[in-house]
Amino acid sequence: MGKTIAEKILSTKSGRDVKANDIVVAELDFIMGQDGTSPLAIQAFQEMQARRVFDPARIAMVIDHSAPSPLEGVSELHRQMRSFAGEQGICFYDIGDGVCHQLLPEQGHVVPGDLVIGADSHTCTYGAINVFSTGVGSTDLAAGLISGKLWFKVPETFKFVLNGQLPAGVYSKDLILHLIGDVTADGATYMAAEYVGEAIAGLSVEARFTISNMAIEMGAKAGLMDADQKTLDWVKEHSTKSFTPVKADADAVYARVKEYDVSRLEPQVARPHTVDNVAPIGEVAGTPIQQGVIGTCTNGRMEDLRIAASILKGRKVKSRLIVAPSSRQVMLQAIREGLIEIFLESGAAVVTPGCGPCVGTHNGVPSDGENVISTANRNFKGRMGNNRAFIYLGSPATVAASVIKGEISDPREYLR
Repeated sequence: MGKTIAEKILSTKSGRDVKANDIVVAELDFIMGQDGTSPLAIQAFQEMQARRVFDPARIAMVIDHSAPSPLEGVSELHRQMRSFAGEQGICFYDIGDGVCHQLLPEQGHVVPGDLVIGADSHTCTYGAINVFSTGVGSTDLAAGLISGKLWFKVPETFKFVLNGQLPAGVYSKDLILHLIGDVTADGATYMAAEYVGEAIAGLSVEARFTISNMAIEMGAKAGLMDADQKTLDWVKEHSTKSFTPVKADADAVYARVKEYDVSRLEPQVARPHTVDNVAPIGEVAGTPIQQGVIGTCTNGRMEDLRIAASILKGRKVKSRLIVAPSSRQVMLQAIREGLIEIFLESGAAVVTPGCGPCVGTHNGVPSDGENVISTANRNFKGRMGNNRAFIYLGSPATVAASVIKGEISDPREYLR
């Protein structure tokens, strides 16, 4: 019987011929923790009476969620991370280096065929480059740090066949919001989402990261794609590690298969307070907006900033706009290309590379009753730090168009 990408990677890493629903203990290729979860993992590591991590070269810790620290208590947690990473010789990314899910692929830590865990729910991002990567809790992270292994229930796979090409003004963020709206926020719970088809092949690798990043928003454990030539070229530019891409067999068995034609898709917006509360732009256009956010691990990459800058160039924003590049490298490139100047001249505030205001600890908490439109991946009640605010999600183009008008707006009118 043929195998899916998830079954193949977990077979290789466990040394067994496994299928969906088997329980395995598998070797990990890389482990990541961020500042919201690493301090608890360090505590668990110490409570397990461990002395050394299994391999410092295969671990990274990243300060990105609250960077720079907004509170003295957070500063203490950051100090604990710096101290632990220094003692153990772990790769460490400090404030301003960027978002964990940008840094791991960008810095070449993860490559096709890898098995990766991260103590962050959007660790599934690396599936875009053919990595089985998934989020875990801090205690599981600690067990991985000690042993280099973790148990997994091999997930069933939900195959998304995406035909056609996205129209002008419609982006990968619109596509993944449409899929989540269709299958709902729990429509792929504990499955591996596998994305194939002409529409995926037509996207850049950066755009593909956006889709895999939000696999968790439909409940999926991983968001996997084939490693085509674009992927291989991208990975070789960013990493010197050897790798073995994994492709699903033609006769692989899928729990569900859904097919879409994306050629007539319109810009999509997720309305408060659930990610699957999705509507075409026409149904929400005109909604007043007090703040826009461009950035986060979902849409803070160069391609995203270029799209937003192309709309904002020569225009002033009516709503507040916060821009958070996804990494130091991205910010430097954006400076070289003049994008940061465009954002600042439009009236935007450009903040430290990192998660920006997404998680709600700093950098732009909205006030009561305010509407925010963001390129982030979550709009749960209270997500940005105020449960009396209303968060809408859209593409960088939709956010840029919306802050210019001060209301949710169709970005396609700026492309004509």
